[in-house]
Amino acid sequence: MNLIVGLGNPGRVYAGNRHNVGFRCLNHFARLHSICFDRKQCRARVGAGEGGGEKVLLAKPTTFMNLSGKSVACLVSKYDTPLSGLLVIYDDLDLPVGKIRLRAGGGAGGHRGMNSIIEAIGSEDVPRIRVGIGRPRIEGPPAGDDGVVDHVLSSFSPQEERLIRPYIAAVAEAIDCFLREGIASAMNRFN
Repeated sequence: MNLIVGLGNPGRVYAGNRHNVGFRCLNHFARLHSICFDRKQCRARVGAGEGGGEKVLLAKPTTFMNLSGKSVACLVSKYDTPLSGLLVIYDDLDLPVGKIRLRAGGGAGGHRGMNSIIEAIGSEDVPRIRVGIGRPRIEGPPAGDDGVVDHVLSSFSPQEERLIRPYIAAVAEAIDCFLREGIASAMNRFN
């Protein structure tokens, strides 16, 4: 079974945060395919159904972002999912708001949730969709983290929200393409 994972932090207080764009994308895909997150497994909210003509399990880890690997490794093992059938969706500071990039694998690029997954499954060969949230605009002398933590835990501005919505829909299309044709075709079409 294919496993599509959206990364974010659980709870209402984080629901609209930039860091939760992976959850938002997965929620949109689930609505399009009438998939409900109706059970808990491996420290994740999961739902099963079909997408792109394939059986799929959707998962939103409830471990908080930086420990996502524990949940993903458990699900990969439980469902005997090959890494080629795993797709992770998460936010990326280095892409402008709303831009998306698909990759067949590679390093975490400083993203702690993705780093947790790579460490837990022991491989960088994890297909992924990165959704741009942009970097914070720094005024005055930079803070220790350059405002990154406050930025990822903040919500999109109304203008940014208008920009991000069509890309959330594009991610759903990219997931369908990934399920039908694989990561290489999805990369060619959506990058």
